[in-house]
Amino acid sequence: MLSMLLQPWHLILVALAGWMNRQQQTAIEYLREENRVLRQKLGKGRILLNNDQRRRLAVKGKALGRKLLSEITTLFTPDAILAWHRKLIARKYDGSRKRSPGKTRVRERIRELVIQFAQQNLSWGYTRIQGALANLGLHVGRTSIRRILEREGIEPSPARRKGMAWKEFLKIHWDVLAAADFFTVEIWGLKGLVRYVVLFVIDLSTRKVQIAGIAPDPNGTWMKQVARNLTDTDGGFLVGKRYLIHDRDPLFTEVFAQILESGGVETLKLPPQSPNLNAVAERFVKSIKS
Repeated sequence: MLSMLLQPWHLILVALAGWMNRQQQTAIEYLREENRVLRQKLGKGRILLNNDQRRRLAVKGKALGRKLLSEITTLFTPDAILAWHRKLIARKYDGSRKRSPGKTRVRERIRELVIQFAQQNLSWGYTRIQGALANLGLHVGRTSIRRILEREGIEPSPARRKGMAWKEFLKIHWDVLAAADFFTVEIWGLKGLVRYVVLFVIDLSTRKVQIAGIAPDPNGTWMKQVARNLTDTDGGFLVGKRYLIHDRDPLFTEVFAQILESGGVETLKLPPQSPNLNAVAERFVKSIKS
């Protein structure tokens, strides 16, 4: 009896659902035809969408599924719409922008610094390089430093210094190199002709010259004072320099070298009879003589 009473309502619902389905189908047909007309007006050119438009179509298209999309879409293929959706999901879960550079970049930076320190500081051993890295906040073991240098074919400090060509050494240290040499001048005075010895120092990178001292009878005491003046923190000519090259003149004493070293300048004594190794200073002497 109850089922007989519900049948009219059931029939009304079925009819209403069918009518609504036909309305939706008619609307879909209209939209498809409208899209065809739009495609004809555009010709064969591509329809360029921005990211927001692709996102909106991707979300709606994914909800419909490939089968229904193939029935209703005319402007874009189902494959294109679903591909947009896959990219949308991939971007959502892509954490690359939030990742830190990581250990790889730090290791590469350490490797570059170790090689740079070793090439620019021939006297530095593993411990000295380790200390320089620590000053930059990078804590690296001596074994790791040794391995980096071995992989690059760079010898330990003593062998590295002996094996480097002079031309290569000058090129690497040009900005921190200075050279020293003597020349003489003769001056007539009340007691006749007097010869004075002039010590000069030249900055190899700028060719700036400073007369470090003039004396008729130079000695070790005089050279000690010259060394103090050159390394004086208040305007000393060698402040900021790391090497001073000179010949084997006896006036360049061990005490002279020690005073310079205490000021951060290492002296490099050239081999005998090798003026070509101190060519800039020799050229300056020639200019003075001329």
